[in-house]
Amino acid sequence: MDTFLIKATQLILAFAILVIIHEFGHFLFARLFGVKVEKFYIFFDPWTELFKWKPKKYIGGLGKHKNISDQPDLTPEQQKELEKKCEEEEAKAIANGAPKKKKSFWGNTEYGIGWLPLGGYCKIAGMIDESMDTEQMKKPPQDWEFRSKPAWQRLLIMIAGVLFNFLLAILIYAGIVYATGEKYVPFQEAKMGMAYSGEAQKIGFHDGDIPLYADGESLENPNEARMKMIQASTVTVLRNGKDTIDIKIPEKFIFALDNEAKSDTAVIALMTYRIPTRITQVMPGEGAAKAGIKTGDEIIAIDSTATPSLDRFMATLQGHENATVNLTVVRKNNEANDTLIIPVVLSENSKMGVGLEVDPSAFYNSKEIKYSLLQSVPKGISMGTDRLSSYAQSMKLVFTKEGAKSVGGFGSLGAIFPEKWDWIAFWNIAAFLSVALAFMNILPIPALDGGHVLFLLYEVVTRRKPSEKFLEYAQIVGMSLLIILLIYANGMDIVRLFK
Repeated sequence: MDTFLIKATQLILAFAILVIIHEFGHFLFARLFGVKVEKFYIFFDPWTELFKWKPKKYIGGLGKHKNISDQPDLTPEQQKELEKKCEEEEAKAIANGAPKKKKSFWGNTEYGIGWLPLGGYCKIAGMIDESMDTEQMKKPPQDWEFRSKPAWQRLLIMIAGVLFNFLLAILIYAGIVYATGEKYVPFQEAKMGMAYSGEAQKIGFHDGDIPLYADGESLENPNEARMKMIQASTVTVLRNGKDTIDIKIPEKFIFALDNEAKSDTAVIALMTYRIPTRITQVMPGEGAAKAGIKTGDEIIAIDSTATPSLDRFMATLQGHENATVNLTVVRKNNEANDTLIIPVVLSENSKMGVGLEVDPSAFYNSKEIKYSLLQSVPKGISMGTDRLSSYAQSMKLVFTKEGAKSVGGFGSLGAIFPEKWDWIAFWNIAAFLSVALAFMNILPIPALDGGHVLFLLYEVVTRRKPSEKFLEYAQIVGMSLLIILLIYANGMDIVRLFK
């Protein structure tokens, strides 16, 4: 239950941040061009909301009368009448010589938090959106409405949300590399090579292979190599320290890896460093401590099965519940090494009560890069661009049979967050989701920003504006498609849960 809450909290927090930034992009450009924003909401608010607030506004605008927002019993119609009276009295006062009151950048907008965490919205006056406020569209256009602005201004307002999400991702990546730098073991330094998952071995990878190139591009940094290898046509590896082997990557390999990662037996996601099995901690009272295992011991075999690396040790250890196994360990003794065979009693979960070294830099030479504030910005741009390119390439496979099966909803999104709170991991995932949200929103589907952009580009090119009735129908179709997709994606999560 604690794990579920931690993952759910991270998902909701990340989602809230991304929604705020996305909608603020629309809000900012709308206000810059003098367009009224009626509502700014985090999450959706069908029927009711968790919280709402609107800046104070006085009848007449001169502070002489009662504050409209202090009268909660007014109906929406009465609110509009008071606001109309406010505008009329203010205009009369200005005509009589009173100074013109400067309009507030933030005012006249209702801010709130909805109860349904499926997104958020910025209700822009005079725009056909998910609210489908057709009554407003029947009235004569006002100069402060979206529909009254030039096409280029409307285009910038619609693109702004996607732009802000992408800029947020760049900012997060730049902040991460500035704060932590980069530390990794170059593949060429990993003398034991890499261990590969079952699906990777099916297409030709062997444990011990060292990745060299992906479609001719040199591979060194594991943080960038995985996606390049998955999306490449050919990956070149060094095998047995001397032979270079080209491995063909199937087009739908990413889905095989995704299904493998969701299985209960998944241990490796594509590949991991092969490192010795070194004991870093021995828990008092457990099987290893009772048998005499010591910190620093390296396990090289279980019974008669050799376990030269940690991945082989973990795989071999499975299935020995409540059993006694003979561990062959190498123990440093001054300058010499002693090889011992030690019987150890395992628990019902095949555990012996030890901590194991998992950091490859404990065994191989690592590379560490520190970034200044100025250096972190181009690195953040590079990382954001790479993530966007990789996501776009992987999305084209979603429309295949295997891709449709791999679609997931909020359960799948929550699963990618760590079980324990880790701010670096959280921001890394939030940045990736921000890139994904930007890409999904720019797709030319009615009801998404990309749908509005498509119609605006049509207007710019043809100098003909689509009819409001057409836009209304397109919005209905787009919303229907999104609802179906939402139901399907979360339904697939439920199906996988019961499987």
